[in-house]
Amino acid sequence: MEKRRLGRSNLMVSPLCLGGNVFGWTADEPTSFKVLDAFMEAGCNFIDTADVYSRWVPGHEGGESEAIIGKWMKARGNRDQVIIATKVGSEMGPDKKGLSRARIMEAVDESLRRLQTTYIDLYQSHRDDLETPQEETLSAYGDLIASGKVRVIGASNFTAERLKEALAISARMGLPRYESLQPLYNLSDRAAFERDLEPVCRENEVGVIPYYALAAGFLTGKYRSEKDFGKSVRGANMAKYLTDRGRRILTALDEVALHHGASPAQVAVAWLMAQPSITAPIASASRPEQLDDLIAATRLRLDKAALEHLGKASAEVA
Repeated sequence: MEKRRLGRSNLMVSPLCLGGNVFGWTADEPTSFKVLDAFMEAGCNFIDTADVYSRWVPGHEGGESEAIIGKWMKARGNRDQVIIATKVGSEMGPDKKGLSRARIMEAVDESLRRLQTTYIDLYQSHRDDLETPQEETLSAYGDLIASGKVRVIGASNFTAERLKEALAISARMGLPRYESLQPLYNLSDRAAFERDLEPVCRENEVGVIPYYALAAGFLTGKYRSEKDFGKSVRGANMAKYLTDRGRRILTALDEVALHHGASPAQVAVAWLMAQPSITAPIASASRPEQLDDLIAATRLRLDKAALEHLGKASAEVA
């Protein structure tokens, strides 16, 4: 499978990133191992998680996803074949959040322990921290890179202005720079990224690894009317997508899928992969069979007409 360079770094990643938010949540450990095995067997190598996954589940403390990935890598002996991305900054408990030097230094060792590794390939600021100077955060990352605990850093959920500010600080002070951005971006959620963030990323050669590649499942075509909202725990959030524009998007996905002999989900992910600013969309799978569409998307090449049709159907103003 083709590999793509992440930003200006030396990390070469598959054009699909596997989201680890489900590991230890909707996928138990044995199932997670099967999903991870199938992902690697397909030729992919890029896995995204976070220290906070899955703290939102009753009885969980956070770190469940990292722990499962760590056990899997140890069992398979494949650490050097995998690009592991994780994050710091979300609340892990009282006084355990943000991007201060002290918090980063504490959190990285906790993540390394759970992942059972000596280094993290891509360490990301999960959420911006307006109370900590960006110089302090980037300097801490610089020390982690110098120590060998981290290879490359990235940002998640940053505004365009804050990302530009961080890049300027890195250049001015000779500190590591964010080589990737993890924003919300898919066929349904386009405006914010394309208007503000995409120009910054393209100008500065920052890799983009968008999350919610399938708009929480809407772009699979699973939710076509209100009666479909009960199909999963995420169905309650589908009303915001099932608008006139949303129905246009689903129709266009159906048409392109029929033309290419693919599924709507494959087309939606392939559309993201075809965007010039995108390095690798992130999508998760709770069962191995859910990976089929995602892996197939890496082989799907949408023609110009299909891309234009999808672009027009998903435009904010029809």
